[in-house]
Amino acid sequence: MPTTVKAYAATSATEPLTPTTIELRDVGPHDVRIDTRYVGICHSDIHTARGEWGATNYPVVLGHEIAGIVAEVGSEVTGFRVGDRVGVGCLVDSCRKCPYCRRGDEQFCAEGYVETYSGTGRDGRPTQGGYAEAIVVTEDFVLRIPDGIALDVAAPLLCAGITVYSPLRHWEAGPGTRVAVVGLGGLGHMAVQLASAMGAEVTVLSQSLEKQEDGLRLGAAHYAATSDPDTFSRLAASFDLVLNTVSASIDLDAYLSLLAVDGTMVTVGIPEQPLSLDAFSLLMRRVSYAGSNIGGIRETQEVLDFCSEHGIAALIETIGADQINEAYERVVASDVRYRFVIDTATLA
Repeated sequence: MPTTVKAYAATSATEPLTPTTIELRDVGPHDVRIDTRYVGICHSDIHTARGEWGATNYPVVLGHEIAGIVAEVGSEVTGFRVGDRVGVGCLVDSCRKCPYCRRGDEQFCAEGYVETYSGTGRDGRPTQGGYAEAIVVTEDFVLRIPDGIALDVAAPLLCAGITVYSPLRHWEAGPGTRVAVVGLGGLGHMAVQLASAMGAEVTVLSQSLEKQEDGLRLGAAHYAATSDPDTFSRLAASFDLVLNTVSASIDLDAYLSLLAVDGTMVTVGIPEQPLSLDAFSLLMRRVSYAGSNIGGIRETQEVLDFCSEHGIAALIETIGADQINEAYERVVASDVRYRFVIDTATLA
């Protein structure tokens, strides 16, 4: 008999999310069924629910920051046992054979990775995410959550954490590097903690000084308001890496001016409208403008282990399922410090 679980789903781009039930696929030989405990709310969930990033496969159960407990394993699963603490992030499958998958960069799969929700699984069925009592995932895309991290604060690491960890690692943030984090939100507050733990000198660039105390407490050495016209002149050519975590439109030329020679600005926040820049902003100091897309499974496990080792966790506000729609509005209004996490026990 199919396993039916309670969930919350978006049924259209304009309607609020509502309670529903979904059928899980049968647990195959290499599958793991996870009883969800907590699931983070990512801005990507909202964009998808509202059809802002193209066609959405409605009805859709959102959620790709999933933390829970293994409830069942397939006959050939070797890496997990019932009772293990595990997580699922943005990916639930890929081709596994292209050069990118083989090197651990499944997020760049040449055939296209399978998204945790609003995607199409290898079985042809639509994928449904973590705003549900349980999920079935192939074992290669299940992450182990270390004992040193509570499940609720671990959930956001599976998207927010890896999204900023991957570029920090790729562009070699560490001792002797000067890193600016643009925005202190769901992504930015993780970037500050991670870059600081890696040994970089971290500066937060935020519209105002409202969150300065938080930024310094999380590990930033400096904090500056971008609404102050003196900030860009005072900090010109000061950074080796500028990590832009905001999804709002920004003046790229102004932020590129903050890079030292051979510096790089990396965007992980996705604005609704295209951005433009002046080529001279790149030429004069041989700087680069780049983007980064989440991270692969190996690197996602790495960030979980890194956070456990360094005592890093997301700062969260835990909510019940009946508060999801309100939380969406608060995320859009930047009214959360710093990540909403749904207690999935409230789905029952």
